[in-house]
Amino acid sequence: MSNHKPAIWTKDFISISLSQFMVFVAFYTLLTTLPIYVISSLGRSEAEGGLIVTSMLVAAIIMRPFSGNLLDKIGKKNGLVGSVILFTVTMFLYIWIDQYVPLLVLRFLHGLSFGVLTTATSAIAADVVPMERRGEGLGYFAMSMNLAVVIGPFLGLSAIQLVSFQTLFVILSVIMISGVVFSLVVNVSEPTNKEVPKTARQKKFSLHDLFEFKAFPIAMISGLVAIAYSSVLSYISVYTETIGLAAVASYFFVVFALIMLISRPYLGKMFDLKGAKYVIIPCLLLFAIGLVMLSFTESLWLLLVSAAIIGLGSGSLLPSFQTMCIQSTEKHRSGHATATFFTFWDSGIALGSYVLGMIVAQFNFQIMYVMCAILLISVMGLFMIQQRWSARKAAIPVKDTVYSNE
Repeated sequence: MSNHKPAIWTKDFISISLSQFMVFVAFYTLLTTLPIYVISSLGRSEAEGGLIVTSMLVAAIIMRPFSGNLLDKIGKKNGLVGSVILFTVTMFLYIWIDQYVPLLVLRFLHGLSFGVLTTATSAIAADVVPMERRGEGLGYFAMSMNLAVVIGPFLGLSAIQLVSFQTLFVILSVIMISGVVFSLVVNVSEPTNKEVPKTARQKKFSLHDLFEFKAFPIAMISGLVAIAYSSVLSYISVYTETIGLAAVASYFFVVFALIMLISRPYLGKMFDLKGAKYVIIPCLLLFAIGLVMLSFTESLWLLLVSAAIIGLGSGSLLPSFQTMCIQSTEKHRSGHATATFFTFWDSGIALGSYVLGMIVAQFNFQIMYVMCAILLISVMGLFMIQQRWSARKAAIPVKDTVYSNE
């Protein structure tokens, strides 16, 4: 066996990663600033500010199941370029919207293109990464989103201290133009008719056109993890305010993202070399430990230690689950597998944000984070059951389950 490994950092991989990065910088900037815009500039309530965030996510969830079939029909490259252009055009419209209901409608429309766009970027990234380095490659690809988690909110919260919201919307629109440029230079190898089974080309419309059922077990498990992840994404800023650490809440996300970036290449290589369970089970355990630590945090140093452990634990779960969903089916169904994964992941985030909010209202943040840790321990058990079931079905050792369909 040659020591030479096929390259990950090709022109196409870099271009699709940069396109994804631009999209998520805009997404996370709006996620953190639009509620402030709704409350301070439009004079609406906190609940209405939250609805502005939710409406885009709901639209993306609705669009996800149709994305895979759409990409099959028009091609991944056309789907990528078209959805990035629509996302960018919608971004420009924010400049002229100064009323709540039109903004709510605009957010929903923005979510439709976002649902197709993120399905296309992830499916294309999976295609341009060498098969034997897919876990590592998709780990690198997901870094573009992790960087955006830090840069987007920092850009938005800093900008609104200096310029108007309309100026911020202009800045984001210009950023998205560069996202369009990067999407145009990506070369995508579309499956030929020979690669797509005849039955898949001729059959009538069915649920199979919306979902990849082979990806369901892992996608459902990832949705449960997303519920726990939403406790960090949606409630850290509010939680730190209740424990008197609001002034340093931004440091949580800096440490969280930094540990993700440092650990992901190593964990991605381990995924490819040893298999999914050697990454996912320890990461779920670390994630749970980090949430328990977070539940009794009272000082800055403990907050940052919790951030590091949560970042280490959660950082590789999304690309690992996504890789497993893609590996569960044929190459020409990668778009459907990706759409199925994100349907469950986004649904978990949306459901978690709502349900966990009720738990906080009934009890407190400490109880909520402990309950999320218990959920993750339960997910570990479900994942091990799924791995054994998959191994028996394929009649191969558990450690090779992740490669059973390759």
